[in-house]
Amino acid sequence: MITLTGKKVSEGIAIGKLSFYKREAKEIRRIYVKDVEKEIQRFQKARMKAIQELKNLYDTAAKEVGDANAAIFEMQQTILERQELVDQVNQFIVEQKLNAEYAVQSVAENYLTEENTEQKIYTQGHDVDVKDVANRVLKILSRTWKDRMLMDEPFVLAAGELYPSEAVQLDKSKVLGFVTRYGTINSHTAVLARTKGIPSVIGLGEALKKDYDGKMIIIDGYEGKVYIEPDYSTLTKMKQKQDTNVTHVKNLERLKGKENVTQSGQRIDVCANIGTREDIENVIRSDAGGIGLFRSEFLYMDNGAKLPTEEQQFQVYKLAAESMGVKKVVIRTADLGGEKQADCLDIGKEANPSMGLRGIRISLEKEEIFKTQLRAILRASVYGNVSIMFPMVTSMEEVTRAKLLLETAKRELKAEKSAFDEEIQVGVMIETPAAVMISGELAREADFFSIGTNDLTQFTLGMDRENDKLTKFYNPHHPALIKMIRIVANNVHLEGKKISICGDLAADLDLTETFVQMGIDELSVAPGQVLALRKKIREIQ
Repeated sequence: MITLTGKKVSEGIAIGKLSFYKREAKEIRRIYVKDVEKEIQRFQKARMKAIQELKNLYDTAAKEVGDANAAIFEMQQTILERQELVDQVNQFIVEQKLNAEYAVQSVAENYLTEENTEQKIYTQGHDVDVKDVANRVLKILSRTWKDRMLMDEPFVLAAGELYPSEAVQLDKSKVLGFVTRYGTINSHTAVLARTKGIPSVIGLGEALKKDYDGKMIIIDGYEGKVYIEPDYSTLTKMKQKQDTNVTHVKNLERLKGKENVTQSGQRIDVCANIGTREDIENVIRSDAGGIGLFRSEFLYMDNGAKLPTEEQQFQVYKLAAESMGVKKVVIRTADLGGEKQADCLDIGKEANPSMGLRGIRISLEKEEIFKTQLRAILRASVYGNVSIMFPMVTSMEEVTRAKLLLETAKRELKAEKSAFDEEIQVGVMIETPAAVMISGELAREADFFSIGTNDLTQFTLGMDRENDKLTKFYNPHHPALIKMIRIVANNVHLEGKKISICGDLAADLDLTETFVQMGIDELSVAPGQVLALRKKIREIQ
């Protein structure tokens, strides 16, 4: 038995024969052409056909994985529609007098090189999508180019790298799971694997050999491990794990549509936390009561060296609002700084970033950037039940200044005759001992509150939660922290406002009953944790 370790992407157990994806490695030859105009027309026809194929793929994907995840293929369309890229391919053909295939491949490779970071701004972090798009155009130009991924019986797929357009078309009745040599856990391929529920492990490197083709393999998507030709003991153990998981999932699925009510009749809302547009569909699949925390900072972190524009942000917030319908969407303004650094925002080096310029402090230091985000959120507010929440608040002054900037954004939009919800609610994150101690005053200023237990725990204990050396000292159940949560809940309820918990402790089933007893109004967790939390709530006496 051979054991390989990679990055877990999608949970689950898959057992079957391994089959390598045979993507034809067609050699792109450098061919001199006399009629450059004809060659440019060949490229334009192939490009337009590729755009149409991506539109069709979007429609197909939307039915299976939802609009939010299908948006991957809208983004791929924009790559092909960019005039800058079209001009570069045309220029290459004219100046070099070379064939369209060679020009497309050369321009794509140029975008993917580190030396051309300025050109890569709009595709930053999406190298696989650039390859996918180029591959599609080259297939059309080559006509006879075909890939093979078929077997008579269900199989486990292996590949060096899997493109999003390939991942979305995987047939779950045939593909039991997949493993790859390369890839990242936040790639579009990984998102699609999680959405489709296909057990996957990526990043196995060269240890995933083609010699394993046809051999029995087990994917353990929970641990990020792969077993080649497993022994009897491992096979038995994994089959038991697989059966247990199937039963568990079926039991949880029965809870969809049920209320989050204890046996004594006490209700508590269960919402979901998200970070990207791709997560929106997972909220719908999880049957959550809405988006309790939209971590908007990831729009900045995933945008490379360029700040996300108002329009970019608006489109994502609008999608979230429309997807949720009447359900709530709480958008936390960018909580950058600390461990969440963005290339597009230079805040300089800090000796202690976790306690440095971050959250609402950055927003108030960089007012124009903050106002751009506020405008985008306000514009999206007419498409659903949207509210705004400020992170890392430590004083009344910070809330007052932030609300003044919000009013400025409202006046600008009103002057531009842009619609927005004039009564949009404003919330505050409780993440510091300072915010706990003034929670009574804050409760008179804000409309709702959410406790971020991750930061509140580390600030209360004076310990870095990322420091492995402190694991034995770091106690997220510390009585001081529980008392702080109770203090905040009491102060907020005295003002007739609502309080939620959106940090890791919200999903800690050992504390669920304690939170219910405190009268916490809402718990917001990762989409995949919603049903397990609902089950726990319904079991409480």
